[in-house]
Amino acid sequence: MVTLYHNPRCSKSREALALLESKGVAPSIIRYLEQPPSAAELTDVLKKLGIKARDLLRKGEEEYKSLNLANPALTDEALIAAMVKHPKLIERPIAIKGKKAKIGRPPEAVLELL
Repeated sequence: MVTLYHNPRCSKSREALALLESKGVAPSIIRYLEQPPSAAELTDVLKKLGIKARDLLRKGEEEYKSLNLANPALTDEALIAAMVKHPKLIERPIAIKGKKAKIGRPPEAVLELL
């Protein structure tokens, strides 16, 4: 079973979904902008990705700048809290299968889970 953190307005997210479907995979879709993950869920996703919270941030978003998230003194917990409150800060798409996850940048990266 594959889960996809998906934003249907994002071309990379749509491409990742199409690639999975082309391989016969019908992922469980989480529209994370409508149903933001909890801090615990996001922490689990980061563990599966094997990255720090800072690496999951979309640095081009206005909230990134206005919340001063570039501040190196901010902890993972603080960055996770910001992503929970402002889910558009979360890089997308994210595909999860079992104990592994991949960010779909490029979209073909999600196929590594199959």
